[in-house]
Amino acid sequence: EMEEWNAGHAPEATHIPMGELASRIGHVDRSRPIIIICRTGRRSDHAAGALRNAGYDAYNFSGGMQAWQQAGGTVLTPTGLPGSVI
Repeated sequence: EMEEWNAGHAPEATHIPMGELASRIGHVDRSRPIIIICRTGRRSDHAAGALRNAGYDAYNFSGGMQAWQQAGGTVLTPTGLPGSVI
């Protein structure tokens, strides 16, 4: 979701809201594995499944951004400043 993205996301991530995935799926790079992440991992699990069904090599980041941050992963705002997981 946009408010989650603006609060903080993983570096080099691309934001595609769940509601836009079907219309933007053609813009997702098929040449490498795709890691999908959301706040807790629930929505990203559905998105990863949809991408796998469409022939992508897609994986859910279990535990989401909460697990990412807890493990010491960098969290940034869209401007590149330190962010937070909300």
